[in-house]
Amino acid sequence: MLLSFEGLDFCGKSTQIRLLESWMNSRGDGRAVLCVREPGGTHISERVRDVLLDPRHEEMSEVAELFLFSAARAQLVRQLIIPALQHGENVVCDRYHDSTTAYQGYGRGIDIETITRINQLATAGVMPDATVYLDITPKESYRRRALRLNLGTADAPEARSPEDDRMEQSGIAFYARVREGYLAIARAEPERFHVIDGTQTVESIAEEIRAVVSALNLRIEKAGKNT
Repeated sequence: MLLSFEGLDFCGKSTQIRLLESWMNSRGDGRAVLCVREPGGTHISERVRDVLLDPRHEEMSEVAELFLFSAARAQLVRQLIIPALQHGENVVCDRYHDSTTAYQGYGRGIDIETITRINQLATAGVMPDATVYLDITPKESYRRRALRLNLGTADAPEARSPEDDRMEQSGIAFYARVREGYLAIARAEPERFHVIDGTQTVESIAEEIRAVVSALNLRIEKAGKNT
């Protein structure tokens, strides 16, 4: 099973992935759980991540950004994700191809059909069985960012911090377009893309995610019995 997590920065993905990994391991079904992040996960992909997020690279073009994210994904898929799936492991990915559609497509304005073709190549056609999208507004994202980085209130949501990476410096209007992109994906693929209100309590979100995964496991088991 391949499960991906998506959402704006500070939506709570990392926390929920840790909780899900613990829950999946506690079930004792014998399947290992591999958690990976994008961009990253392999030596090559982590090096690409460093380039992508370095705030000194302000001159990076949208197209270069697209290809760098896709290059990191291509390496991760072929080096870790495909082998893990072939060995019967469950794979949980912190961001996957939908991030490219939302960020570089809707956010940066690159043609969606072009991105779809590049995503297909980068992923080798390996698509998530389910995607969890933790939905928060850009304003909420910046509010949480301000609290996390001790920037005071969110009255000036785009206040810069030395800890901001290159993507985080893109501005609140950019993230509004990204969110609309994610919601467009959800409308187009409702069976795969599960929208969860990211402003709920941590436990309420975790319960919804466990329900998604449990339903997916039942569907996979049923499909296996019918083959």
